[in-house]
Amino acid sequence: MSKPVIISHYYDASPDAVWHMATDFSCFAEAMKGIATFEGMPTKGSLSAGDVFDVKVRLFGWMPPMDYHMELSEYDPEARRFRSIENGGAIRSWVHVLTVTPDGDGARLTDHVTIDAGLSTVVMRLWARFVYNRRHAPRVRMLSDLKEA
Repeated sequence: MSKPVIISHYYDASPDAVWHMATDFSCFAEAMKGIATFEGMPTKGSLSAGDVFDVKVRLFGWMPPMDYHMELSEYDPEARRFRSIENGGAIRSWVHVLTVTPDGDGARLTDHVTIDAGLSTVVMRLWARFVYNRRHAPRVRMLSDLKEA
């Protein structure tokens, strides 16, 4: 396995608000808009313990669909932490641990991802960096909208 990709972002919102946004299916779809679509993923509600999803992923919303499996192996809303084990296409294993922690007057969301994609691992690590960094701006916008509501 390669070394993990670790991406961390600060949000000017409560840890509970950031956790809600990070585990809500409609917020996930909004954060992934323009990056990928997930046919078969719920569009309402939130993650819960034991969730398993077999979806069709379309990168950028138009590329040919790829079968993808996601399984929530750990889910701890009190600690604001989950761990998913994923695979599909060239990806043998994509282990994603998301945590939300208090940080000053706001919260820090950290994505810790370990990827095994054989010869494609280097490319998948770059993809992970792109995806998890790209989600930040929509999340800032969604959290701002919540504050104004």
